Amino acid sequence: MTKLLMFAGSARKASTNKKLAALAASTAKAAGAEVTLIDLADFVMPIYNGDIEAATGLPEAAKRLKQLFVDHDGFFIASPEYNSSVAPLLKNALDWISRPHTESEPVLWAFSGKVAALGSVAPGALGGLRGLVHLRMILGNIGVTVVPAQVAVSSGATAFDGDGALVTEMQAKFLETTVTQLVETSTALARKS
Repeated sequence: MTKLLMFAGSARKASTNKKLAALAASTAKAAGAEVTLIDLADFVMPIYNGDIEAATGLPEAAKRLKQLFVDHDGFFIASPEYNSSVAPLLKNALDWISRPHTESEPVLWAFSGKVAALGSVAPGALGGLRGLVHLRMILGNIGVTVVPAQVAVSSGATAFDGDGALVTEMQAKFLETTVTQLVETSTALARKS
């Protein structure tokens, strides 16, 4: 059974991207995956700074988050869009966990050989699509296989019903396709390793 990590790149309590991550988690469970849903608010880290790293090493929260990435075959990120790019919280988390904290640790240990799927919720008509372009590039550059399908949910404030489901059938289908590709691809790659 493939193990998947699901989270949003937002710490806001009422984040619509957290709703998308939760919905992706239930979709992946229904597809047969073992799922861990986390909240980045539980992994508080300073802004990445090489001097901090040199003086004290990785923050404990970064080590815990990195271990979660290592322990899972793939992950789904619901990424908010900030000024047409990736949210600073998400980028900071990725930057910290890309750093080694032991001499024997393989390069990009948390990312190498992993599979990712991407989604976003935004108030505008593009649904955070511009930020997903940047996130896809970042992940590809650090050794992550990003599945082709993705979901960009527009009109975020009204996109979910009271039960947390997407109200638009087309957006729900995009999410299902994206999560299915994540489950199938991570399962196939895990079997090869």
